Amino acid sequence: MPAQRSVTRWLERAPAPVFTAFAVLAAFATYFCMYAFRKPFAVGTFKGAVALPLLPALDLKSLYIIAQVLGYCASKFLGIKVVSEMRPERRALAILACVGVSEAALVLFGLTPAPYAALFLVLNGLPLGMVWGLVFGFLEGRRVSDLLGAGLCASFILASGFVKTVGKLTLGWGVPEVWMPALTGALFFPPLLLAVWMLAQIPPPSAADEALRTRRAPMDRAARRAFVRANAGGLATLVLGYIVLTAYRDFRDNFAREIWDALDFADQPAILTTAEIPVAIGALLSVAVMMGIRNNRTALLAIHGIMLAGAALAGVSTVLYQAGVIGPVAWMVSVGLGLYVGYVPFNCVLFDRLIAAVGSVATAGFLITAADAFGYLGSVGLLLYKSFGQARRSWLEFFLGFSYATAFLCAALFAASAGYFWLRTRSPLPAARSAFDA
Repeated sequence: MPAQRSVTRWLERAPAPVFTAFAVLAAFATYFCMYAFRKPFAVGTFKGAVALPLLPALDLKSLYIIAQVLGYCASKFLGIKVVSEMRPERRALAILACVGVSEAALVLFGLTPAPYAALFLVLNGLPLGMVWGLVFGFLEGRRVSDLLGAGLCASFILASGFVKTVGKLTLGWGVPEVWMPALTGALFFPPLLLAVWMLAQIPPPSAADEALRTRRAPMDRAARRAFVRANAGGLATLVLGYIVLTAYRDFRDNFAREIWDALDFADQPAILTTAEIPVAIGALLSVAVMMGIRNNRTALLAIHGIMLAGAALAGVSTVLYQAGVIGPVAWMVSVGLGLYVGYVPFNCVLFDRLIAAVGSVATAGFLITAADAFGYLGSVGLLLYKSFGQARRSWLEFFLGFSYATAFLCAALFAASAGYFWLRTRSPLPAARSAFDA
């Protein structure tokens, strides 16, 4: 279409700050709106037992969360192939198709009696897990990818609390709990269309981008296997750490209402959003500073240092909270910041810089989606363990213990990964200039 091509040509000639602002807005808005089809149901209470012979001890909300996470996890494994092989011109349509299927599943969820409605939450999660990799495909491999990725990551930090606040408000309008997820998603569909249209206008990386961050190209099965074999030691420790972080993040996210209620904030629904604002700012600033590091190897090791600091913050703040030194809000913000300082790099700068540092032609979307697949598998395992092995422990008690475990395990794994890639990338590598040098 002529109008679309003209916008793309304008972006190709636009100054770097203008291009960056447009791309960040498009990616942020797309993923922010996607969350309205995924997370609002978690704000519902869905009280009651499952009452199925094979699941006698499981409560209804836990069943629903496990069902959606199972679908999301399966989506990530499908996405290893779909995202890594997706042609750039088909990404926008693929995003809309994924979201459309998820909204249809939410409508069917509202029509189906409990507990069988859980089947449609599996279907709801099944396409959504591929959206991140599809969106990031528009952003990777550029001189400004660090900043673009940080802007994109802001979306899931802020969106989760915001869409749950919207969901809780719709319940206050008298909307039945089972229809709240579908209605919330429908409210966000018009802005989603505009955001995806904007995303589709972004031109591919330039020759200068490819010279600095290596060329990004679809990866077939042989290419994926070759890359993993060449970097197996470091990737294994990173993925193990990401499994722990994803399980921790998903638990904090899915049961945020129960945790805040236990901390005596049941009558303040806005806390679900306001507490995430300083978390988002802190986590994204820690990632954005990577733009100033010119050498890809140095940046990769610096990112590991930031992730280690995040693990330490989660552990130390939990000690201080239990000792009565800090209050519940300061603790939740601190563990959130520690979590996302470790989690956010996986979804933007870590793999983008890793590819550039090792000098391979690959896609960060493949690595992000593969890590997510195993991460959400860990999340499912944690939910099953809590539901069947620790059913009598409160959500808050379980979260406290898991905070300590996450801090210790992630610190050890990220230190091991840093050592591996320090050795792996010792040969001279090309420097990557900061975003606005060109």
